[in-house]
Amino acid sequence: MRAKQGTKAWNEIKTNDSWAIFKIMGEFVKGYEKLSQIGPCVSIFGSARTKPDQKYYKLTEKIAQKIVDHGYGVITGGGPGIMEAGNKGAHLGGGTSVGLNIDLPFEQHDNPYIDSNKSVDFDYFFVRKVMFVKYSQGFVVMPGGFGTLDELFEAITLIQTNKIDKFPIILVGTEYWGGLLDWIRKTLQDEFKNISDGDIDLVHLVDTEDEVIEILDKFYDEYNLSPNF
Repeated sequence: MRAKQGTKAWNEIKTNDSWAIFKIMGEFVKGYEKLSQIGPCVSIFGSARTKPDQKYYKLTEKIAQKIVDHGYGVITGGGPGIMEAGNKGAHLGGGTSVGLNIDLPFEQHDNPYIDSNKSVDFDYFFVRKVMFVKYSQGFVVMPGGFGTLDELFEAITLIQTNKIDKFPIILVGTEYWGGLLDWIRKTLQDEFKNISDGDIDLVHLVDTEDEVIEILDKFYDEYNLSPNF
């Protein structure tokens, strides 16, 4: 009965999983080879649904231009919305503009502001997230949905557990992120003690492009850190 409905047998699942390893390895190799050549970059995250006439799209453009003016490149998820705004700002500022695209059934398509030799396509979210973390000197997190939250909390978790070196995580938009940070501090930290004091200290909340750059520059001046690779 199950075979007629097209359900895979367990042996078939195991075989497919084994062969998938080679595709996953190929994505890692492709990403490492491409991104190891780009130099220090800052990743910008946010909603694919943000329109060009909305304020956070325009603010993202300004932030990206400031970032490249200060010698960093910009990495985004390569799609529309906030990602497009980040690549557009980097492109208009004459800086490095990188897109790490993902194959999705909706929303996602390459935006036109990615450098032609710096666009990388992925099938696996987890491979793509490794690239963001490994080759970023900081995360700038604009308003977004579940994907943005996933990338934000993965970075915080990796830093908290000392799996990666510290880098600044900058949330942009007090009206959007303020409630989340209040909940983390009051509920997770103070009331239930599920995180330690200081775990959230690398997360900054700002509203302007100047504040973003000030935090990035101060962090790397203070710690005298070099790129992650």
